Amino acid sequence: MPDTREAVEALLDRSLLLLAVDDDEVVGTLVVGWDGWRGNMYRLAVRSDYRRRGIARSLVDAGHDYLRSVGAPRVTALVGVDEEEAVALWESVGYEYDTKIVRFVRNLQ
Repeated sequence: MPDTREAVEALLDRSLLLLAVDDDEVVGTLVVGWDGWRGNMYRLAVRSDYRRRGIARSLVDAGHDYLRSVGAPRVTALVGVDEEEAVALWESVGYEYDTKIVRFVRNLQ
């Protein structure tokens, strides 16, 4: 489903949206959620011409800092199974593939 202005505004009410900016252009994003039990990171994206510069790692580090500040003991990162570069990034920042969890999804609209 594509993001809408309304969806992004709703996100900002309950999550943290981190942005990497160069001049006035957004070049990277990460959504950081905290539900009072576990931190979640998802929608990590860096513009293709800005990759391999440490932007994704900096966004993840900032997400970790925020989650530590609210007391999160654990973090989950949602990553597409076929996204090899994303999988490599998350592994490089200390995440492990969890073989014990299966994600179930259902569209409500």
